Amino acid sequence: MLNLEWVMIYIALGAFVGFMSGLLGVGGGGLLVPLLASVFIYQGISTDNIVHLALATSLACMIISSASSMRSHDSKGAVMWNVVRGMAPGIMIGALIATQVASHVNSTYIAIFFALFMALVALQTFLKWQPKPSKKPRTMLGLILAGLGIGSVSALAAVGGGFLTVVYLGYKNVDIKRAIGTSAAIGFPIAITGTIGYTINGWTTTLDNPYTYGFIYIPAFLAISIASAIAAPFGARCSHNMSEAKLKKIFAIVCLALSIKMLVSFW
Repeated sequence: MLNLEWVMIYIALGAFVGFMSGLLGVGGGGLLVPLLASVFIYQGISTDNIVHLALATSLACMIISSASSMRSHDSKGAVMWNVVRGMAPGIMIGALIATQVASHVNSTYIAIFFALFMALVALQTFLKWQPKPSKKPRTMLGLILAGLGIGSVSALAAVGGGFLTVVYLGYKNVDIKRAIGTSAAIGFPIAITGTIGYTINGWTTTLDNPYTYGFIYIPAFLAISIASAIAAPFGARCSHNMSEAKLKKIFAIVCLALSIKMLVSFW
């Protein structure tokens, strides 16, 4: 059942996710999925497609939050547009394939994949493990292939490519602040493609569910999008005023907390 209480919760989620999106350049989806899945469960929405609804709604919200975060980082010259253009084709293809696969997979398996993925990212950051920086220059083929992998995983975990892009660009000798700014821009094509994919693939599945459009839950999408768009620029400003070490620590703590939250929600 939808009432004002749930709308206010969605607005609060949007403000938090928007701020963190701007701070970490992660698009917000990775933050939003476990929180949104929990809210849907408490709200009494059918559990059959809870994770699909959370993934699709998060990706739809990321269209707005990523655009806002992208503009803020670009104004500070932190977006590498040549990298974004090179990765975009692979990202879009990977995201479309992944949404097709995800629509036929049980929610529990997707939740486990999400939790393990986020835990792995947290562990990598806590241990300060980083692939030995590559001495090879970035190539167009390399960017397309990286985009294909990032787009596929991101559509399954709704992370907007932010987590993976930051790691990949670090491997390519890009400093953390430019990596965060570029990952914010990378999240935009993933959000658009993933939203289209989940809308098409969930169309017949959710016809009887009120307030849904494909796998997108419209009230949550509207409330979260508006709040996150307002909050994202504040996070981006904070990002450029913080040290690289502190940003990495926050990044890792958020990943671990979200992994645990998702597992607890589906225990």
